[in-house]
Amino acid sequence: MVYFFADLGFSVVGLFAFFHALTQRVDAYTAAERMTKPAWLGITGGGTAAILLFQPYSFGSIFWLAGLVAVLVYMVDVRPKLIEVQRGPRW
Repeated sequence: MVYFFADLGFSVVGLFAFFHALTQRVDAYTAAERMTKPAWLGITGGGTAAILLFQPYSFGSIFWLAGLVAVLVYMVDVRPKLIEVQRGPRW
């Protein structure tokens, strides 16, 4: 039961990360000194696909974990930088 809710919750996080990456400006990634928008779309999309296709308790759990790490890197590192860059200087 715990695995089900963990899988469901991280699937939602993965979908959110992908759609957030999709809606950001192309130049924001360069300004934030991160990889390009297509690269992050591939990373978050692939990570979300891995979370959706594999279960955390099955043979493919290493792929599930890799997808989770990819999505969490975007959420913790890239997303805050993109928000900061697009917000502009705070005086």
